Amino acid sequence: MTEIKSDSNPDKRIRSKPDNYLDNWIERQSLIEAAIPIIGKMHRKNIRILLYGSPLMTLSVIEIMQLHRKVREAEENELSEFETSKVLECLDEIDLGPCQLDIGILAAGYMFDSKDLSLEEFIKEQVKDVIGLHSPILDKSQDLVLYGFGRIGRLFTRLLLEDTGAGETLCLKAVVTRASSSEDLLKRAELMRKDSVHGRFKGTIRVDEEQNALIMNGNIVKFISADSPEDVDYASCGISDAILIDNTGMSSSKEGLEKHLNNKEIKKVLFTAPVAKELKNIVYGVNHDAIDDKDQIIGAASCTTNAIVPVLKAIDDEFEIDNGHVETIHSYTNDQNLIDNYHSKSRRGRAAALNMVITETGAAKAVSQILPNLEGKLSANAIRVPTPNVSLAILSLFLKKSSDQENFIEFLRNAAFHSLLKDQIDFTKSAEVVSSDIVGGRYAGVIDGQATRCSNRNVIVYLWYDNEIGYCAQLIKVVKKMAGIKYKKLPNFL
Repeated sequence: MTEIKSDSNPDKRIRSKPDNYLDNWIERQSLIEAAIPIIGKMHRKNIRILLYGSPLMTLSVIEIMQLHRKVREAEENELSEFETSKVLECLDEIDLGPCQLDIGILAAGYMFDSKDLSLEEFIKEQVKDVIGLHSPILDKSQDLVLYGFGRIGRLFTRLLLEDTGAGETLCLKAVVTRASSSEDLLKRAELMRKDSVHGRFKGTIRVDEEQNALIMNGNIVKFISADSPEDVDYASCGISDAILIDNTGMSSSKEGLEKHLNNKEIKKVLFTAPVAKELKNIVYGVNHDAIDDKDQIIGAASCTTNAIVPVLKAIDDEFEIDNGHVETIHSYTNDQNLIDNYHSKSRRGRAAALNMVITETGAAKAVSQILPNLEGKLSANAIRVPTPNVSLAILSLFLKKSSDQENFIEFLRNAAFHSLLKDQIDFTKSAEVVSSDIVGGRYAGVIDGQATRCSNRNVIVYLWYDNEIGYCAQLIKVVKKMAGIKYKKLPNFL
């Protein structure tokens, strides 16, 4: 066996290449096959298992193995299934309460510094805060209502159902739409089952026409037809103290969104776009602590704002941004025309799938609302391009503190994997990444380390983002914050 040792990584163990790669792969595969039932059992106990920030519930054996390979970019060394499976086995023997557990960071932490403890002792030390503590995260599950069921609504539902567990935290009770025909329910079921960009729904859907509901992964979700918020009777659906997620994009004003609150069953509203200035726009990971219990209406900003703000904050905190420009290369959206036709906005009337379309963006203004110290320092523009999903933000910045290519890239890598923003920022150093590789990405943004450039005080950061799923992952986090859901995140050195 050929010995491999890293001189730059704190993990100084000697690693060996396997004599037989196929046998080694089959053994690692069998370990993950054995791990999946443990992950599922823990999920139903409200114990969420992650691998370097990525939830493992609903992932296949191969997808979990691929995640292990990806960890090489985080720790510059390969984290093996041999290590994480042992961690998971140890956790399965402990009486754990609700929490989020990152088995990748636990395994790496033990490899880097075992503190002269056995693996079992090390893990018990790291999870001691939740041993035997079985208090529920919420006294009762939080009712949710979706107002609208378009691209964001359906993809949000996918992520929500993945996260539902035994239904003790978030519970989607109803979807409000405008009725079009007697086949509405069947058509919406099919749109939920199949997606041209994101593939098939990982779950089961049953149509219950008698209740006018879709039963998705065992969750009964009633569909209510209404033309306006005033027309909805939530009480008849058993809904109370609900958080409503308005994903129609129709009204961003306080006056318009307050109409939802006229229903006494709705206590809070999340708007899946930027809201008017007198309301709070939230980018989770950056200013989510600004959410107060008394806030009844929250805006989740835009997909672009969610993608760029965490990276801008990380760079500004370390180097201080003097000025810059953000150029967004954005996939076309439903507000454009498929073929040339009248449109109220300039250029957007031209065929979306045939043209690159220069258009305006409110990204710079939105950034200053969330990071006030950057007000007046950034300009922004956008180009809509003929792709259905995944966008690219190019941050051209002039810094007050200089750096060089190697150190700046290392800073960005550390921001993605080891900072408080690691749940929002991902990083790739592959020279072959293209937009379709980012489809399905759950991060707000993915830094392209190969394309990014730094020369003294001038930097150009290339940032990919799935403007659908990545944004919806942020929405889920905001909803949890609004509902008062807070998991203990372990290990303790996270």
